[in-house]
Amino acid sequence: MYAAQNKFKEDRGLTKVKIIHNKNYQRHGTKSYVHSLNRYRFDPTKPGPYLHVDKVRTHGLLPQELKAALGGVVHTERTLVKKNDPGDDGQTAEVTAEDQQNDSMYICEVGIGEPVQKLLLDFDTGSADTWVRSTLEGKAAHSGHSAFDPKKSKTFVKMSGKKWKIQYGDGSTASGDCGSDTLIIGNLAIKKQTIECAAKLSRQFSQGTSDGLLGLAWGKINTVTDSGEADPQATPVENMIKQDDIPKEAELFTSAFYSSRDKNAESFYTFGFIDQDLVKKSGQDLHWTQVDNKEGFWSFSSESCSINGEKVTLSGNTAIADTGTTLALLSDKVVEKLYDQIPGATYDWLNQGYIFPTTVKADDLPEFKVAVGDQEYLIQKEDLAFALTDDKKNWYGGIQSRGMMPFDILGDTFLKSVYVVWDQGNRRLGLVPKIEATQNLEPPPESPGADGTEKDHATDEYLV
Repeated sequence: MYAAQNKFKEDRGLTKVKIIHNKNYQRHGTKSYVHSLNRYRFDPTKPGPYLHVDKVRTHGLLPQELKAALGGVVHTERTLVKKNDPGDDGQTAEVTAEDQQNDSMYICEVGIGEPVQKLLLDFDTGSADTWVRSTLEGKAAHSGHSAFDPKKSKTFVKMSGKKWKIQYGDGSTASGDCGSDTLIIGNLAIKKQTIECAAKLSRQFSQGTSDGLLGLAWGKINTVTDSGEADPQATPVENMIKQDDIPKEAELFTSAFYSSRDKNAESFYTFGFIDQDLVKKSGQDLHWTQVDNKEGFWSFSSESCSINGEKVTLSGNTAIADTGTTLALLSDKVVEKLYDQIPGATYDWLNQGYIFPTTVKADDLPEFKVAVGDQEYLIQKEDLAFALTDDKKNWYGGIQSRGMMPFDILGDTFLKSVYVVWDQGNRRLGLVPKIEATQNLEPPPESPGADGTEKDHATDEYLV
């Protein structure tokens, strides 16, 4: 396998795709949790300001009550709302873009069309849509961003009748038209890739730094329709495989995330080859776990975890690996046991999550491992401390409750501790540990300073 990949890499001049730490990204624990509530629409089991309710869908000119009285059908939909305080009884307000984290921590450069137009996209293994800001929005809508202009690409072909639309639980949407064009990732050109060109973006989608998203899940959850009927399109990696852009031994991509606390480590993706040096550095061979993709996600068995060496059995439990989720979301059983082992940790209603004092040192934090298949992997202690709370006195934990969701989500909190081979051709995941030699609990560069000031990324100085 390695020999075939080495030859392919050399012949095609393949390169690592550098992951850029988004300097505009502002860590916030609760906002990241609300983003997950919105993305996966799960009901929380822990109390807090944010919850889902059934709201009447308002369409047409007649009031819904009158429609019902006349024999019409009243439709409801699950909507994310917030309460102002624990005492509010049935009083809820709309969830706005300010309530949640809408920016990406990591972004990557890709090329589209001929001549090549470069854009910065969020690579997301929890989505199968590849959509971009486009000139269909109008100039004002994409001010300050790169936008793909189909008219300037000689290789762009409009796909008549095909539309796409992503909608979240707060009603925010992204939508537009489709075309096919050449997509270039790490010097690997994928021809006739479906590019979803944004014509409308609600604020939830438009306020982030990236120019769009590149989906790395399985195409069955792609949102494209043709004349109103579902018509899922192949993802870039699926097209690489279908079009023989990569050999049988290289039908994969890999990810290596490093914390922004780690000054010298560069995060990256590869497509079509494995970084053998990084595998060797781990001192271990890749451990492979079969993936269940029937729901479109990178799903696998995760039937145990351990806290300070004490094993917790989780019979029948499954998890998905998701680069588009910042936190790790696990069952209440596991989360409660974990925070019981952290000095001063408590569940906080306002933050809707577990927090613990900033006075806690790395040595005070437990060793926490989660299983991928039959192998457990350590989560770095520094990633248990995700972001400072608003009062700067506590850390918002990087691991939180999955609520009523029937599976775990292992997002960046977990993925920063491992090198992952996403072997799409063989429907499996390969992992080796990737733990930093020292654990750093200092506030990361994109977090507000411990004294409430904001840190300037260019100068590393604190601004009053």
